[in-house]
Amino acid sequence: MSEKYRFVRPLLPVAFALAASVHLLSPPTSAAPPPGGSAILSGKATVIDGDTLEIAGERVRLEGIDAPESDQTCGGGWFGSWKCGRAATAQLRWLVGGRRVDCESGGRDKYGRVLAWCSADGRDINAEMVRTGHAWAFVKYSTRYETIEAEARKAKAGIWQGEAEPPWKFRERRWEVAETAAPKGCAIKGNITANGHIYHMPWSPWYAKVKVEPGKGERWFCSEDEAAKAGFRPAMGL
Repeated sequence: MSEKYRFVRPLLPVAFALAASVHLLSPPTSAAPPPGGSAILSGKATVIDGDTLEIAGERVRLEGIDAPESDQTCGGGWFGSWKCGRAATAQLRWLVGGRRVDCESGGRDKYGRVLAWCSADGRDINAEMVRTGHAWAFVKYSTRYETIEAEARKAKAGIWQGEAEPPWKFRERRWEVAETAAPKGCAIKGNITANGHIYHMPWSPWYAKVKVEPGKGERWFCSEDEAAKAGFRPAMGL
């Protein structure tokens, strides 16, 4: 994990340009056994956002990291801002790329999601997201990727090329604004579309456009767990 890697700063603050440069220039980080991991979950994965997968119907939250939310933008130094949230989702899709993903679980979070350390083709996905500057080391819950984050920061990779608000602060700010206008402070929007029952968090790119129409069976939720139990699934990242 302490091996030094060379990064090349992207020339454009565009999410997919950044993602492409990372793909070409990033040697893989080998997967390491997770600390205290237990059950193994394997299979093809669907990417929800920059730090969440779905495997065999199970929602998997990548342990020890926190990626920008889909609607987040980050500072790009000399080049203004760029869509770091979309870039994080694109990077995770590239890392997964239709491959078999193996995840070792460290338990579940309060929303019922599996917390896991995952790999694809021997590549530690969690570590790669941090090393390429597409996620923060979530030191509130784990210091496993702290050293890798320091290397990414020094190299000015991804989120470290300019000013970037940590996603936990971004979510907190969006929730505080949304709950003031939501019924009983329950700020999660449950929407029914041709694609099924979907819920939107206040930091979803579509949140402001979604209208909750109770007559159609749509409703507001106070937590993701409540939405999931009602048969709603989260909106996919971009």
